[in-house]
Amino acid sequence: MHPPEMSAHYRWAIFCRVVDNLGDIGVCWRLARMLACFHGQQVQLWVDDLEAFFRLCPQARQPAVRLTHEGVEVCLWGEPWLPTACAEIVIEAFSCDPPASYVQTMAAHQPSPVWINLEYLSAEDWVAGVHRMRSPHPRLPLIKHFFCPGFTPATGGLPREPDLLARRDAYGASASARTAFLETLGVGAAVPGALTISLFAYAHPDLGEMLRCWEQGDRPVQLLVPQGRMLEPIARHLGAGRPDTGARVQRQALTVVALPFVPQRDYDRLLWSCDVNFVRGEDSFVRAQWAARPMVWQIYPQQEQAHMLKLEAFLQRYTQALDDATREAVVRFWYAWNGQGSLTAHWPAYAAALPELGRHARGWCAELAQMEDLATSLVNFCKAIVKSRVF
Repeated sequence: MHPPEMSAHYRWAIFCRVVDNLGDIGVCWRLARMLACFHGQQVQLWVDDLEAFFRLCPQARQPAVRLTHEGVEVCLWGEPWLPTACAEIVIEAFSCDPPASYVQTMAAHQPSPVWINLEYLSAEDWVAGVHRMRSPHPRLPLIKHFFCPGFTPATGGLPREPDLLARRDAYGASASARTAFLETLGVGAAVPGALTISLFAYAHPDLGEMLRCWEQGDRPVQLLVPQGRMLEPIARHLGAGRPDTGARVQRQALTVVALPFVPQRDYDRLLWSCDVNFVRGEDSFVRAQWAARPMVWQIYPQQEQAHMLKLEAFLQRYTQALDDATREAVVRFWYAWNGQGSLTAHWPAYAAALPELGRHARGWCAELAQMEDLATSLVNFCKAIVKSRVF
C-alpha cells in the first residue's frame, strides 16, 4: 500500500564539507535557510568547519558544536562521528559522502530516507540528463538521486528567496538606502562619475595589469574589495600596507576601498550597489545574476582546464540574446579574466558595452526568475518520491 503523505514539516539533514573556499558552505547555508524559513522544514546543517559558517553569519557565533540560527540547527561534523538519528531527507552536498555509520543508519530506517546528491552548478548540456537520475547503493537498500541546479526548466533551478527580487528593487529605488549601507562598510563619499566595481576573486596573476588599466583609464573607478586574499596583492601593487576596513588608497583614476568580509545578506546589497560585479565560484556567481547588474565570473580552476568547458557552456547561454559585438566583448574579457587573453586589450570594449549589458542582465534575471527556485524544486521532488513509494 501507499504510505501516508509526509507532513509539511520534513526532517532534513544537509552534509557539507568546506574545501578551500566558502562557496560550498555558502550554497548549503542559503539552501538550509530557505528550506527552514520559507518552506517550514526542520533542517540540520552538518558542516566540518564551523569557522567558515561563522564568517558568513558572524552573529551566530557561540562556543558550541550545535547551535540554532534562523530556524536551522547548525552542527559540527566532527570525528569520530557520534550516533545520530537519520533524517527523512538527506542531502550530501557536492558528493561529500555522509559518515559511513550514518549511511548504515539510513539503510536500517523504514521507510528509507530520500537521499540526494546536490551537484555543482553547470550550464553544460549533460546536466539535464543527470538531473534526478537514480543511483542504487552497491551494497545497501538505498537509492541516491542526483539533483542538479541549473539554468533551464529541465534542471533544479537556482537558489532564490521568494522575496529577493522585491528587496533588491526596493533597495535600488532608494538612493539614501544605498548611501547608508555603503557608509556602514566604510566606503564614505562616492567618487564623482566613477564606475563602482566590487571585486571578489581568487588569486589572479594578471591583477596588476587590470589595476594599471583602471589607473590609466579615462573614467574614475571606485574598487570595493572585501577582506580576503585579494587585498594583499592590491596593497603591494599600490605600494601600501595591508589596508584596514574603510581605508581608501588612490592612484590616478583608481580608488580602492577595503571592506570588511560581509555576511551573505550584506553581500547581496553590495552587489546591488555596484555598476559591475567581479565574482567567483558558485555562490557569489548566482547572487550576481539575481543582482541584475553586469558581472564578470572567475570560475573555480580545475585540472586539465576542465573549468573552461563550464565557462564556455555558460557564456553560450548567457550571451545568446546579445548582438555580435557585445557578445564578443563579454566573451573576450571573461576569458581574459580567467587567464586566456589580455585584460588591457579587452577591457575597453567590455566597459563600452556596460549600458547594453545592464539591460541584458535585467532581462536574464527576469528569465531565470520564471523558473522554480532550487529549494522549491527539492521540496516538490522529495514529496513526489515519498508519495510514489509502495511497501
